[in-house]
Amino acid sequence: MRMYKVPNFAIGDRIAYSVQFLASIGMKHGDMAQGRGIITGIKSHGDTFTLADIAWEKNADLPERVNVFNLAKVGPNPRFCNVD
Repeated sequence: MRMYKVPNFAIGDRIAYSVQFLASIGMKHGDMAQGRGIITGIKSHGDTFTLADIAWEKNADLPERVNVFNLAKVGPNPRFCNVD
């Protein structure tokens, strides 16, 4: 599996879980794959990781904070669409 660069996220970006992350946890076809949200805040924790606060659409029962490494911007890109 290829590794795709994590995009730079900003407050207001529409996001979803990346297809690579979903595949790694066996959830490519579960509720997590349908989740879409808007980033409402971003906090960097040193050089190791960054957490994004997310307002999920349609009252999705998903975590409010997610490591940006596991996210993708919604739209035509290899982290959002399965192109492998």
